[in-house]
Amino acid sequence: MSENQLFNLSGKVALITGASKGIGEQIARYFAQFGAKVVISSRRQADLDELANDIRQSGGEVTAIEARMGDEVQTKHLFEKTVEMYGGIDILVNNAAANPYYGPTVDCPDSAYDKIMDINVKAPFQLCKMVHPVMKMRGGGSIINISSIAGETPDPGLGIYSVSKAAINMLTKVFAKEWGEDGIRVNAIAPGLIKTKFSQALWKDEKTLAHFTKRLPIARMGTVEEVASLVLYLASDASGYCTGGIYTVDGGTTI
Repeated sequence: MSENQLFNLSGKVALITGASKGIGEQIARYFAQFGAKVVISSRRQADLDELANDIRQSGGEVTAIEARMGDEVQTKHLFEKTVEMYGGIDILVNNAAANPYYGPTVDCPDSAYDKIMDINVKAPFQLCKMVHPVMKMRGGGSIINISSIAGETPDPGLGIYSVSKAAINMLTKVFAKEWGEDGIRVNAIAPGLIKTKFSQALWKDEKTLAHFTKRLPIARMGTVEEVASLVLYLASDASGYCTGGIYTVDGGTTI
């Protein structure tokens, strides 16, 4: 079986949140490359349109819908618009995340706590509930939640972010156990240090980067392609017996 057949997403409808940059952008590119009808979402329509135009020039089918995760009305609109356009959803990637606070957890403002939990946990919870009946009716589907190794070991200065990622890990396992009989697989990916704008504070200075990577089994930071490749696998039939897993892409950080 060829690579294209193994990871074939032709005829599948994929919805990706937080998709205009970084890991989400690369997921969108891979999904389109392997035949999916891709719906990308983020907070800024202009960024989405730029990516969508680029993907279309490569022959991909993509629709851009602005929606702010954490806003239940916008989340529902994103879901309903996708179903209206394509008749259903086969793949959901909950990638949007936020961390508006860095510092001691005891000093984290309630407003920052609410934003982190609303975007990182509540929005994926809501979207999963929305897509469940649609996926069940279509005979199954694949949900991939983008978590973090911070969900296993707290990151310094990112206490509530770490709590939110621990929560999404457990939500992944809960839905995987409850929805297996409906043909819906639910998995999570926990990246380590990946070169994105989100992690720029850690890699823009070479000394800081070396501090974080020099003791890793794979002594470098990861790439968005390395995360998106695993998402592609979990979205495709190649991973048909995988559900409830938390897959690390961290160069061995958590060993």
